[in-house]
This record gives sequence, structure tokens and C-alpha cells, in this order.
Amino acid sequence: RLHTGNLGIKEAEKAQLFEDMQSKTQEIVTGVVLRQNAKSGALVLQVGNNEFILPKDEQIPGEVLKAGDIIQVYVVGIANPDRKPSIKISRTHRELVKRLFEKEIPEIQDGTVEVKSISRVAGVRSKIAVTSKDENVDAVGACIGPRKSRISAIVDELNGEKIDVIPYSDDPAEFIARALAPSDVVKVVLSDKEGVRECKVVVPDNQLSLAIGNKGQNAKLAAGLTGYKIDILAESTADEQLAKAAEEAVETTDDSEQDLFE
Repeated sequence: RLHTGNLGIKEAEKAQLFEDMQSKTQEIVTGVVLRQNAKSGALVLQVGNNEFILPKDEQIPGEVLKAGDIIQVYVVGIANPDRKPSIKISRTHRELVKRLFEKEIPEIQDGTVEVKSISRVAGVRSKIAVTSKDENVDAVGACIGPRKSRISAIVDELNGEKIDVIPYSDDPAEFIARALAPSDVVKVVLSDKEGVRECKVVVPDNQLSLAIGNKGQNAKLAAGLTGYKIDILAESTADEQLAKAAEEAVETTDDSEQDLFE
């Protein structure tokens, strides 16, 4: 009889730990690496008194962790709640970057600086757009910190992942141009179709590959940050391409008007 009592206690403890962790959903927690599954590459972490699995695909690509390492993970939520529920944790989630900024930057904690959006290619680069509600506080400066001290702490936690801190703007064209940093932008032409979030961005010829980025990453991150589909054009051929695009747009409107009369 004692034995069943113990089982009950074990189950109750498990339920309690599960509940504790559930209350930390969408937060970051600190875990200690206990061991790695040689076959699957998954890591077993100790968080508080409990053990959690960090699957290989939720680990930062290229990061090598060993037993005893202390890392921050983002608690995504409950995986398969209908069957045997488990807590899903991640180091690749873009919200991990946001939570680290909230933790490191007092101005974000107190609401002076607001994070507007984030896009991330885990292990490579993140872009984070910030704005200040106080004209005396420089949002980007606050995030970077004196001698880059604040941003360095976040970069170190993310295994050297590069982070671009972008000043947010309500003006979409200006925001898109800033989001394509480190590339310069000559001009941004927004689509004039209602409800279409697309644009063409003209950059100096010698910065085309910088704007697009390795494997298209800079353009992809800027698109993720701004919510716009971005088409990047070199300055020398831009006028021709823009004119052609404008012509095509006129043709399609003509076609649709034609349909109305048929």
C-alpha cells in the first residue's frame, strides 16, 4: 500500500513541476546542461528541480554545449497537450532574443524603450527594431550600452549571433531603408496596390550583394522585420526595371477593366 502512496506523491510532484513550468510560458529560464543524447543530439537540461529536453532542432546551429554549461532557454509552451504533455523549450525562437533584451536593458524593462519587431536566423543574425517613448533616450544607444556592454552580453548568450539594432519608424519607406542596414539605400518604392505589402528598394550597385546578404539573409531579415516583401534593385538598372514594373501594373489594370466590359 505504501508503494501506491509513493506513486501518488511522485505524480503530484510531477504535476506541480509541470504547473510551475507552465506558468513560465513565453518567459526565459536558466538551465544547466546535464548530458546529450548521442543519437538524437537532444540535450537534457536541469531547470530548477526538473529535467527538460532541448531537441536538436531547437538548439542554435553551430553551438557546442557540454555538461555543466549554463544556458538560457525560451519556454514556448505545452507540446502535445492531448497526449502525454511536455514543455517545449527553444534556443532558436525569435522571442528568446526579445526576452534577453528585456532582461539586459533597464529601459525596456521600465517601458521607456519598446521592441517593435524582431526577425531572426538563429545562429547567424537577428534584427530588432526599437523605439523610445522619451525623446531624451536614444533607443538604439540604450540597447547597445556603454562600450557595447549590453549587446555584448546578449551576443555572448546567443553563441556570437550578430544582432542589428534598428531604429523603428512609422514611415514604412524609412523603416524598410533602415532595416536593410548595413547597406545604404537610394530609394524605396512602395507598391501602390491597396493592402499589398510589397516594395522595390534601389541600392548602389556596389552594395547590391551587401543589401541582399549571404544566402539572401539580410533581405529576408529586413522583410521579416518590416512585414514587407522586398525586391532589391541595383541603381544602374533600377529606372528601367521600375518603368517596366509600372507598365505591367498599368496593363493588368487595363485587363481587369476590359473584363468589366466583357
